Amino acid sequence: MVFSAGIPVFAQNPLDVSHGLQNMVDNYLSAVAQRQWEHRDAIIAALRTPGQVKARQEYIRTTLLKEIGGFPAKTPLHPQITGTLDHSDYRVEKLVYESVPHFYVTANVYVPKTGRGPFPAVVGVAGHSGDGKAYDHYQPVWVSLAKRGVLVLAIDPPGQGERFEYLDPAGKPMLGSGGTGEHMMAGVQCLLTGTNIARYFIWDAMRGVDYLLTRPDVDSHKIGVAGNSGGGTQSTYLAAFDSRIAAAAPSCYITSWQTLWPGPGPQDSEQVFANFLKDGLDFSDFLIAFAPKPIQMATAIQDFFPIAGARATYAQAQRIFGILGAQEHLGYFEFDDHHGWSQPRREATYRWFAYWLQGRQEDGREEKLTLDSPVDLRATKTGQVLTSYNDAETIQSLNAALAGKLETHRGVVKNRNFPRLLRTDLAIPALQTKPTIKILGKLSRGPVEIEKIEMSPEDGITIPALAFIPATGAKRKHAILYLNSDGKSVDAGEGGEMEKLALQDTVVLAIDPRGWGESAPPVAKTSGYKNSYQLAMKSILTGRPLPGMQTFDVLSAFVYLASRPDVDRRNITIHSKGASAIAVGIYAGVLEPRIAGVVSDEMPASFLTICRMKMHGDITGLIVPGILRDLDLPELTHYLGSRFRTVSTQ
Repeated sequence: MVFSAGIPVFAQNPLDVSHGLQNMVDNYLSAVAQRQWEHRDAIIAALRTPGQVKARQEYIRTTLLKEIGGFPAKTPLHPQITGTLDHSDYRVEKLVYESVPHFYVTANVYVPKTGRGPFPAVVGVAGHSGDGKAYDHYQPVWVSLAKRGVLVLAIDPPGQGERFEYLDPAGKPMLGSGGTGEHMMAGVQCLLTGTNIARYFIWDAMRGVDYLLTRPDVDSHKIGVAGNSGGGTQSTYLAAFDSRIAAAAPSCYITSWQTLWPGPGPQDSEQVFANFLKDGLDFSDFLIAFAPKPIQMATAIQDFFPIAGARATYAQAQRIFGILGAQEHLGYFEFDDHHGWSQPRREATYRWFAYWLQGRQEDGREEKLTLDSPVDLRATKTGQVLTSYNDAETIQSLNAALAGKLETHRGVVKNRNFPRLLRTDLAIPALQTKPTIKILGKLSRGPVEIEKIEMSPEDGITIPALAFIPATGAKRKHAILYLNSDGKSVDAGEGGEMEKLALQDTVVLAIDPRGWGESAPPVAKTSGYKNSYQLAMKSILTGRPLPGMQTFDVLSAFVYLASRPDVDRRNITIHSKGASAIAVGIYAGVLEPRIAGVVSDEMPASFLTICRMKMHGDITGLIVPGILRDLDLPELTHYLGSRFRTVSTQ
């Protein structure tokens, strides 16, 4: 291997082209997000009248509903009280209801024994804890409120408590006990159907409100919601989505995306709505949607949800509440401790509901409590829905059924314009211009010369590439655009696949579209989440799905190849390896009819198949939100016809 003199060569892998690209895509998306934040802030700052606020509220609710994919139809709840625990001044009813058919929600109803009903009520939603509703930092809230004359419906979220959805043969959780693993496993599948796993969390709680309204001991005009962390998320959502909620007290969740973005970044799937930032939304919009009804933010100075964001969001929302003449309806409590529903925030919650649901003031002091064990609070026979009900649905099974319905619906739609649908789903600009090209170095392998190239398809993006050029042969040669989702260098070694192709009188251009190879994010995790996951979620929040940006890079590379004097522009094909590369290669072939063929090392898996998998590997790099509403990969290969083939059928 001989390097050309006088041309800079970097010190890492000799087949690397650039350096310092690991944070490139993150920086690019951060710049996109910054523009979206600034645009939104200008819109919020322009709100001056109650009428303008009302229009904003309508926009928020409509947009949020679209982002989560809407809600299922209401069906019978079939509530069952499966047992009761008696205490001196309250009792606990063990409840199971169906938010959708066979999707069982486990709950505990804390009913006051003192005072006269109907009582104000609170929906209690649990944060990430293995015990769910029975967690010993959440249960004190339910008990303390019941002792104060507030009926509480405490429910288990999917993937926690009695609702684990991934159990091993012994009935033990397979993906950890805190819920995060389960939420992300099913959550990325939900994105493919144009929904969000959050719709199931929110719907469970909304149907919980439906249940409360059937009880004669509940005051239908005084229903609140409270929760911490993941429960803070759910309580914030329920307040925004359900007009029947009269007061809310989310804890340790609300911040701002501008402060959350750089660290710790996107969290579980239910906290990432597709196009959320692109649509001009931020945390304060949940508060604005609820205005002028009373909602209190409980925060922790040392929380990983940045306190600076919480303070900024409170200030922004407070001005909007003021426009509605309800500035005092937005509460804010801050305590100098860490993330969690600690006693200071719990007591702030008691004070808030005492005032807004009961019309009284109190100090909120929490007395010493005796709690029930998670086993005693079980509403199911076995302690798990999946082993108690043979017909139990899961989020994965419900989403798979939806994916099947979408396939059926697509089958009856005539004359679908696949390029137009795909371009929209991938969010790819319509115009494709030649990228800026820099030749950074050359090396020789006998009759093959390798050019090290940097392409820039747009500002802020560098695409490293290796061009394998035969020294002899036709003046204009067949060209292959080579894609490997593990990186361009994998097959670029001496005697490797690309060299063999070049020896067959073929120009081979291997590229690392953004997010692969040299620009892949660091392997290390950030705040417990893979960097690859967080990068994909950032792309989804900003409305720039990674596969779309990568397809844009491939199309740019095609334009460059077609411009080379040693390439027959009528004979350029794509060769793809790896699931992400195969999908991107197919997308490029559909969008660019001048690509002569798309060759893959295997047939692509359908997105429908992925949705039907009980468990899957890391598919975040494949996710295009809502793509199954319009198309699936087998439909695209059929559209390509003879232009698509696998290696085994060449």
